[in-house]
Amino acid sequence: MSAMTSAAATTARQRPWELAARCGYAVSGVLHVLIGIIAVQVALGGGGESADQSGALRQIAETPFGGIALWVGAIALLALAAWQAAEALRGRGEAADRAKAAGKAVVYLALAVSAAAFAMGSGSSSEGQTEDATAGLMQAPGGRALVVAVGLGVLAVAGYHVIKGIRQKFLEDLRGVPGGQAGNAVKKAGMLGYVAKGVALALIGFAFVVAGITSDPAQAQGLDGALHDLRDQPAGVAALIAVGIGLACYGAYSFVRSRYARM
Repeated sequence: MSAMTSAAATTARQRPWELAARCGYAVSGVLHVLIGIIAVQVALGGGGESADQSGALRQIAETPFGGIALWVGAIALLALAAWQAAEALRGRGEAADRAKAAGKAVVYLALAVSAAAFAMGSGSSSEGQTEDATAGLMQAPGGRALVVAVGLGVLAVAGYHVIKGIRQKFLEDLRGVPGGQAGNAVKKAGMLGYVAKGVALALIGFAFVVAGITSDPAQAQGLDGALHDLRDQPAGVAALIAVGIGLACYGAYSFVRSRYARM
């Protein structure tokens, strides 16, 4: 009886944390939808914001009560980062699963910090940060090789996202999906979303590889620069619109994940 009581108490303590972490998925969904919209605007020759997380956060900051919304989002993302970190440290599951959880913890923590920075009015462009970080990395011993290695790592993550989307492996992250047309919509959104995110990451990874090979930190672009470069390629406008729609679909899937994610 005492063991059952202890387990129930632990669950009760974790419940608010879990709810906050689920809200983190919803915040991620909002950001991806905004990035997708900005990307489509860029493809059509409009849009004054960066097609990345900094552009999305700036749009939120400029809305009424944007500062409050950003603080709420930062807290939710921090809770999700802490949840992923706990999953990595618990030692349950395969080593690869723990490594993915640790990587996600870093990503969500970075998003939380960015959201808090924009809430305080001190947010900055992701593009400049990427170039500065790359230039600093190149100053280290074997810096060019390290930059290439980063690019190859991002390309590997990109491939993982594409495969996860095509094979619908993202459904394993959910404890169930709605039936009927709603369920089909979730599957389509997840497929398009993961493939589009994989394509976007591949563009970033390729840029890092080029930066390392040419020893030019300016080549290492974040998402905004990569999407602008995509637009300038043959059939780039159509490709960028497709990626933008796909990123918005990833955002829609993230809303579903906030409700049905395995936690």
